[in-house]
Amino acid sequence: MLREIKLFIIVNVDWFFLSHRLPIAKAAQDAGYDVTIVTANTGKLGEIERQGLKVIDAPFSRSGTSLISELGTFRFLYKLFKRGKPDLVHLVTIKPNIYGSLAATFFKRIKVINAISGMGYNFSEGRKGVLQRFIRMLMKIAYKREQVNFIFQNKADQADFINMGLTDLKHCIRIKGSGVDLDEFKFYAAEETDVDDKVTFVFPARMLYDKGVATLVDAARVLKDRLKGKAKILLAGALDPGNKTGVPENELLAMQEPGYIEWIGFQKGMRTVLKNCQVVVLPTYYREGVPKALIEACAIGRPIITTDMPGCKECVSDGFNGYLVKQKNVDDLAEKMLWLFNDAAMRKQMGVNSRKIAEENFSIRSVVDSTLNLYADVLNS
Repeated sequence: MLREIKLFIIVNVDWFFLSHRLPIAKAAQDAGYDVTIVTANTGKLGEIERQGLKVIDAPFSRSGTSLISELGTFRFLYKLFKRGKPDLVHLVTIKPNIYGSLAATFFKRIKVINAISGMGYNFSEGRKGVLQRFIRMLMKIAYKREQVNFIFQNKADQADFINMGLTDLKHCIRIKGSGVDLDEFKFYAAEETDVDDKVTFVFPARMLYDKGVATLVDAARVLKDRLKGKAKILLAGALDPGNKTGVPENELLAMQEPGYIEWIGFQKGMRTVLKNCQVVVLPTYYREGVPKALIEACAIGRPIITTDMPGCKECVSDGFNGYLVKQKNVDDLAEKMLWLFNDAAMRKQMGVNSRKIAEENFSIRSVVDSTLNLYADVLNS
């Protein structure tokens, strides 16, 4: 019977699907689901097809607010559901969540799972403008059906949705992030990889102001007299000009100081980058789900400095495997960086503790099994 079940996994962009949802799609296909990936093409649709998955190019614009464009996205999904007749749609990120859920209201047979991978730009920084109020209104319309269910990555996002009247507890499940292959991301003692006698701090994220890149650079400058020549700060992530808080390339280049603060761009092999560092730093104030970069840092066995934010707290227990710092607080961040720079024994023990957290919480096998079990429960409800 499962071979007759049509599953659409709908994600805003192709690279996010590849980095965060590919194992789930392949496992569902292996379990007998007829799987189709619906996502915007940024040049990686071919990679999805080479995984043996069907793929449809979708007109998603991550930061667009044109009414005509947004109506076009909704119309595309409505026509897709009418023509494709999926039994189950798994919607990932906010625009697919809202427009996919709205389109599904016209088809009683379609069951919906919304994966809430953080609240994103519109719910970061306490934004409460006209756009945010309009988004909340659309959410209340889109999510009112009994057939709409949710995967949350952290407690705070789930509580926010319930408090806003968007869902209730019986339609929610929590799965901590997108998981990590613990065999691929093996534990490496950080000091064994200190190849150039410098303590390396890595910022593993897109170059967004909301991810805290400027806060980190300011903290590094505060510490310059103490750390330059003894430490380096690597910014390991791509530009994201499609995001409203993306750092322009010229500003990012101006932040660099050769041999101390360096932007190394997108790294396909993040495992190697994490293996060759001693500390991971993500001073984000973006409403994360559970940041995959921090999950991977835990698996490799690295102490982590991040903000006291929903999602980040799922990865870091303050003082156990790293430190939670105040948002946008340069002095607090600089202090914690200095603590870890000066204490190799602490770095080592916190790295061991990070691996324990990964083994207990972030196995990809556990994430896949929980998701497929949810598919079955929703279809049978």
